[in-house]
Amino acid sequence: MLKKIALVVLLAIAALLIYAATRPDTFRVERTARIEAPAEKIFPLIDDFHRWGAWSPYEKLDPAMKRSFGGSASGKGATYAWEGNDKAGAGRMEIVESAPSSKVAIKLDFIKPFEGHNTAEFTLQPQGGATQVTWAMHGPSPYVAKLMGIFFNMDQMIGKDFETGLANLKAATEK
Repeated sequence: MLKKIALVVLLAIAALLIYAATRPDTFRVERTARIEAPAEKIFPLIDDFHRWGAWSPYEKLDPAMKRSFGGSASGKGATYAWEGNDKAGAGRMEIVESAPSSKVAIKLDFIKPFEGHNTAEFTLQPQGGATQVTWAMHGPSPYVAKLMGIFFNMDQMIGKDFETGLANLKAATEK
């Protein structure tokens, strides 16, 4: 009887591991918000890492987080590295594309708690006196992420942070 139970458990684990291997090799999380402000007012808050404290939900994860800025003051070549508690983790960002008032693309490298190499993109599309702002992140989905994705909905988890950040950006620019 014990052998049968062990065999069923092993088969279930094997099926789970095989299922994880069939999941997509890439991921994308995206959220959009309409902000009643011109793109020219929103863009500087995204294009300058020094100003992320005004809106980024990740800046509030660890009040004692160590931050370092390098490269350009803003725009292409600007860098930002952080090291914080278990919630904040550690990593580095670099703006790799900056098109005034329309797009910022960021190379995003996580070191802790899990290593990851992704791209974050902000696109701003004017709509009359308002702007549609889209925050997206995409990248490879290694096997461990595929396995975790069976148990945790990464789109919902990361998406909530993006929604909060966009709401903060809205509050900071609609004043």
